[in-house]
Amino acid sequence: MKTIGLLGGMSWESSAIYYKLINERVKEKLGGLHSAKSLMYSVDFEVIKNLQYEGKWDEATEEIINAAKQLEKGGADFIVICTNTMHKMATEVQDAISIPLLHIADLTGQQIQAKALKRVGLLATNFTMEHDFYKGKLQSNYDLEVLTPNDTDRKIVHDIIYDELCLGKVHENSKKQYLEIIEKLINNGAEGIILGCTEITMLVNEEDIHVPVFDTTKIHAIKSADIALEK
Repeated sequence: MKTIGLLGGMSWESSAIYYKLINERVKEKLGGLHSAKSLMYSVDFEVIKNLQYEGKWDEATEEIINAAKQLEKGGADFIVICTNTMHKMATEVQDAISIPLLHIADLTGQQIQAKALKRVGLLATNFTMEHDFYKGKLQSNYDLEVLTPNDTDRKIVHDIIYDELCLGKVHENSKKQYLEIIEKLINNGAEGIILGCTEITMLVNEEDIHVPVFDTTKIHAIKSADIALEK
């Protein structure tokens, strides 16, 4: 079994979900008392959040590279960044280490392609919805049209992530707002919905939405476990 290097803490709420999903997958595959071999480097998210909001992406990149190097030194066979937003610096991180980095957008794009969808809606942080590092990969590598909410709705989605979900707060009214925003995306032509922030799975899930749902946390975690089990 390979050792998974989990780069977490962004937020620790979603990192805990990663840990649970990965170990459930290993237990499902191997049975008994089996669990995943893994290392986790958990950053201080307050520091990362401040760098994000201040636009200090170079400094944030250094933080993530340093964490990835520590995981490599610790014996990880591959790296999983347990957040969508910080894949903004995935290329720089991969260039700085000699072990593979498992990119969350690639795995998501592959699953969307497998369902032969062409137009998908994306819910995520403003950084992920507005910057090109995520949408651009889906568009150029997987020939997808990516729809995002309007300015007002993007702010709602973003604020609920940072002010509630990252703090472990799950409110029914916030779920209602998310579902209304998702319905707008579907009405605008979205054939499927990407839950493109690792915390969103705390609020809504596949059963809440009447089109295909791509839960990036689940996709990323399960694929991580499967790769760890490959001979």
